[in-house]
Amino acid sequence: MYVIWGSTYLAIRVVVESLPPLGSAGVRFTFAGLVLGAIVALRRGPAALRVTRAQLRGAGIVGLFLLLFGNGSVQLGERDVPSALAALIVASTALWIVLYRRIAGERVEGTVLAGVLIGFLGVAVLALPRGITGEVAPVGLLFILVASAAWGWGTFMSKRLEMPRDALTSTTLQQLIGGLALLAAAVLTGERIDPAAWTSRSLVALTYLVVFGSLVAFSAYTWLLVHVPMSKVSTYVYVNPVVAVLLGALILAEPITSSIVFGAILVITAVAFIVRTQAPPAPDEAIDMGDAPPTVRSPS
Repeated sequence: MYVIWGSTYLAIRVVVESLPPLGSAGVRFTFAGLVLGAIVALRRGPAALRVTRAQLRGAGIVGLFLLLFGNGSVQLGERDVPSALAALIVASTALWIVLYRRIAGERVEGTVLAGVLIGFLGVAVLALPRGITGEVAPVGLLFILVASAAWGWGTFMSKRLEMPRDALTSTTLQQLIGGLALLAAAVLTGERIDPAAWTSRSLVALTYLVVFGSLVAFSAYTWLLVHVPMSKVSTYVYVNPVVAVLLGALILAEPITSSIVFGAILVITAVAFIVRTQAPPAPDEAIDMGDAPPTVRSPS
C-alpha cells in the first residue's frame, strides 16, 4: 500500500502528459467501480449492493468530494506541478480535517492546532516561492490546494453522513458516482478525445492506476483495516509523500531542492504528529468493519 499509493502521483503525472485529465480519471474510477461491484455481487450476492436512499446520498456526496473535486483537481494540477510537490501538498489533507472539525465547533487541543499551523507553514514554503517566481504555474498549484481541501472535506463528511455499512459497497458507489461525475465534467469542459495524441506511456500509467491504484491497493487497505490496528494503518498518510518524492526523483528526475526538503519536513512532521495524536487506541483484536466503513482514502 505504501509503494502503490505513493506511486500514483507519478502515474498521474505520466497519464496527463497525453490523456485528458478529467476523462482519464473518470474512466479509471468508473471501470474500477464496475469491477469492484461485480466482485461484491459475485462473492456476496446482489443484495450486498442494496443501500438506503440516505446511504446512497452519503456515498454520493463523499464520492464527489474525494474523486470529482479531489482526484479531478490533482489530475488538472499535475499537468503543471511535479508529482513529488503535488504529493507533499496533498499530505495537508489531514490538516484540513482538523480545521473543519474546529470550524464545526469540536474541541481541538492546542498542541494539535499548533501542528496544523506548522503543517500549513510547510505548504506555504513548498508552494508560494514557486508560484511567485513562475517556476510552477500558480493555477496548477491552486488545483492541488483545492484537491487537499476537498479530500479533507470528503473525509470529514464521511463521518457525519449515513454511509453504506459494508466497506466494499461504500467504495463501489463512491467510485461509480465519482467516476461518472468526472466523465460528465470532461464533457462539460470540452475535453478533446484525440487518440492520435495518446502515448503508450500514458495508457500504461492509466492501466496501472486502475488495476493497482484503485483495486489492488484498496483491497490491501481493506484487509489491513480488519487485521491491523488503525494506528498502524494510518501511517500511510505520511509515508506515501516520502515514497512519491523518491519515485519522482528516481524515475522522472524531479529535483529535490533544499526548500522542498524543508517544506516536506514541516508538512510530514505535522501530519505524523496529528495522525498519531488523533488515532484511536490500538485494539488487541481486529476491528469490526461494520463500525465505520472507510471511504476511498487514497488521495490519488
